[in-house]
Amino acid sequence: MYLKTIYHSPLGPMSLVASDRGLRGAWFEDQKYFERGLAEEPVLGSHPILDQTSLLLDAYFSGQDVDFSSLTLEAIGTEFQEKVWTLLKAIPHGQTTSYGQLSQQLGVCSGQAVGGAVGRNPYSVIVPCHRVLNQNGQLTGYAGGLDKKIWLLQHENPYFEVKQ
Repeated sequence: MYLKTIYHSPLGPMSLVASDRGLRGAWFEDQKYFERGLAEEPVLGSHPILDQTSLLLDAYFSGQDVDFSSLTLEAIGTEFQEKVWTLLKAIPHGQTTSYGQLSQQLGVCSGQAVGGAVGRNPYSVIVPCHRVLNQNGQLTGYAGGLDKKIWLLQHENPYFEVKQ
């Protein structure tokens, strides 16, 4: 059974979903792949993981450099996706990387494959896919919308400038 709470972020409502195996996802309500992959409709309710996630997001949105590694995330991706998401968690707060750099770290030739895995990350903010840019340092897609990606990058680093 999946339990869900609505977290009210400065960027709009987020659906936080958990099971007994861990946090299943954190999605902005209007994002691509919203609540994708859930075997059943989540039920509104409380759960210790949802409470912990909400507290960590409160700290993050208040400007703190939050370590989300204490959250138990339910492993739900393919082996490749999980490897990509592990690399995303290692990108330091306020910094960025590129799809090409991630593909080099993984030893794969396709930045596009990495981009596909990044785009299917179900843990918005928590697994920081917003910190990935193209090889020229320009913004590319973000499932939650480029406006949210820009906001998150500038929230973490006030000196971040959007490259055209």
